Amino acid sequence: MVCTDKEVMIRPIGERDMPRLWELMYKEEEPEWKQWDAPYFPHRRLTYEEFLTKKEEMVKQAHRWAIEVNEEVVGTVNYYWEHKPSKWLEMGIALYDPAYWNGGYGTRAFQLWINHLFEDMPLVRVGYTTWSGNGRMIKLGEKLGMKMEGRIRNVRYYNGEYFDSIRMGMLREEWEAAPWSP
Repeated sequence: MVCTDKEVMIRPIGERDMPRLWELMYKEEEPEWKQWDAPYFPHRRLTYEEFLTKKEEMVKQAHRWAIEVNEEVVGTVNYYWEHKPSKWLEMGIALYDPAYWNGGYGTRAFQLWINHLFEDMPLVRVGYTTWSGNGRMIKLGEKLGMKMEGRIRNVRYYNGEYFDSIRMGMLREEWEAAPWSP
């Protein structure tokens, strides 16, 4: 299964994606994307062999897909269960390649992912958590009609400064009422 808007595609990760994903995610000691994606948690560079031990968690999994732009893998989308019995699902996105930042690709990929999740699962709500230092991620949610559902003040410490933890979310009926909803 794939979801696409012609230029941007999300799809399950295949074995052939592993070298590119390693290069984007773990080849460098301090990749640029990590400055925005929960930088208060440590990042550890992995060798390709170490990365391949994660293959079973990534390849052909429903909870993590690749983002392609013009047939090049540039990131991933994912979800995890905060509380599965109540269908409380949280999701995420990472555009690892800075060449694709600020071009609307993340918004389009997240839009495809949300459509997929609502079509594929009996969810009432989708949401994600970010931090107040990641203005792009907050703006992405706002562009898609999400609401700021929570702000926990001064709980993320990075580069000698405290930031807020931000929860964004949207109900199924809000998504279905959006102009871009299928």
